[in-house]
Amino acid sequence: MALWTLILWALLVLAVSCLLFYSAYIQYIHMKYDHIPGPPRDSFFMGHYPTILKLTKNNELIYDYFLDWTLKYGPVVRINGFHTVIVLVSSPEAIKELLMSTKHPKDKFYEDIFYIFGVRFLGKGLLTSRNYDHWHKQRRIMDPAFSRPYLMGLMGTFNEKAEELMERLTEKAESKSEVNMHELLNRMTLDVIAKVAFDIDLNALHDDQTPFPRAILMAMKSLVEQRNPLVRFMPSKRKMIIETKDSIQLLRKTGRECIERRQKMIEDGVDVPTDILTQILRGAALEDDYDIEVIIDNFVTFFIAGQETTANQLSFAVQELARHPEILQKVQAEVDEVIGSRQNIEYDDLGKLQYLSQVLKETLRLYPTAPGTSRLLEDDFTVEGVRIPKNTSVLVYSYVTARMEQFFKDPLNFDPDRFHHDSPKPYFTYFPFSLGPRSCIGQVFAQMEAKVVMAKILQRFEFQLVEGQMFKILDTGSLRPMDGTRCRLKVRGKQ
Repeated sequence: MALWTLILWALLVLAVSCLLFYSAYIQYIHMKYDHIPGPPRDSFFMGHYPTILKLTKNNELIYDYFLDWTLKYGPVVRINGFHTVIVLVSSPEAIKELLMSTKHPKDKFYEDIFYIFGVRFLGKGLLTSRNYDHWHKQRRIMDPAFSRPYLMGLMGTFNEKAEELMERLTEKAESKSEVNMHELLNRMTLDVIAKVAFDIDLNALHDDQTPFPRAILMAMKSLVEQRNPLVRFMPSKRKMIIETKDSIQLLRKTGRECIERRQKMIEDGVDVPTDILTQILRGAALEDDYDIEVIIDNFVTFFIAGQETTANQLSFAVQELARHPEILQKVQAEVDEVIGSRQNIEYDDLGKLQYLSQVLKETLRLYPTAPGTSRLLEDDFTVEGVRIPKNTSVLVYSYVTARMEQFFKDPLNFDPDRFHHDSPKPYFTYFPFSLGPRSCIGQVFAQMEAKVVMAKILQRFEFQLVEGQMFKILDTGSLRPMDGTRCRLKVRGKQ
């Protein structure tokens, strides 16, 4: 009995010692960073985690809080979580240095999405690779697949898939049915990226049973769920975790089968599509450290990113045009002048749709589908007189800077004229595709597709939002309209 009492006392002393040591370490971190302004911590140990977890649980947008904190505390804001501190930066000069220079690597968040719940997700793909040399090698291989001549060759597929969407929308208009625009746009953009990147005919627009839209949604939502470090231990989340794992495994299994099938075609000398996958495989075959898992990483990255961003942007664009009839009328007039009644949109037409470009850019200002990025400081860094210690993760958000009055007059007003060629250009405060060497490789692809689809919608339909929508933003790793942009459509010219 005395022995057990002694053991219990020893364990108690050890636990108290560990708690005191951890408390001292947190106090050390506080002293290291408390010269940086920031909101009061919710608790000594948890920092601001309770606020962040509450926002996540209630489907509130954390970036609105980041914006409020920036407006209150200035261009450098401290955010605490247990023994970790991250810093939110909104100074244009600092953003320029952080994103345009190659000396600031992506931060460790990108390692957190290597695996999700123990299953490899985006791994060491183009988006997530933190090592500059490894990333640069991949980017060099993939650049030809996003060259102007290749992208011009995609106009046929853009037109074809967009026409399939127009048929579905016409059916909805003629039956006077309510349309969830985001759902249909999501399926169409999935069909586009599957076809042009990997020569897969998914037919997601017509096949309600296809598992891929749901699989992508679950994979993306898990990025938000992971903000809670305890989520994997919560019984209420067990079903979600199992479905997420199954979803990621489906995406990676599809990628592996597609890659192995294409490799065999190349080896057998069979004519293969000149698509993104073929370009990636041919470039990768020249490398000494060829790794099929990294190719699968990039398959999943492009499969998700090539679909998600465009669908979200188009959904928000429809929402804002429906809320601003005068802007809708003006952009429809431009489409009528440039496209007329032609069904096929040519590459040269895209450059003539200047006001539509402004509408799409303004959409991304208010609703950047990728709200921001992060970097790791390898040296001390000073922002407007505030020193940030080295080894700190720094967050920069286009969502925040693009909604600040000091950078954009009346920032919550949807105004495409901000992006007129005679208007002042935003200075490192508008970066929906990031900036610098790590900017999105697919941004031209995405905007070409968005223009084709949006031009056809504007050419064919009038649309009115269903009453009762809240116009809230849902964070699923990217930003999408929470209510799906529900509309009623009418074919233009019909009474």
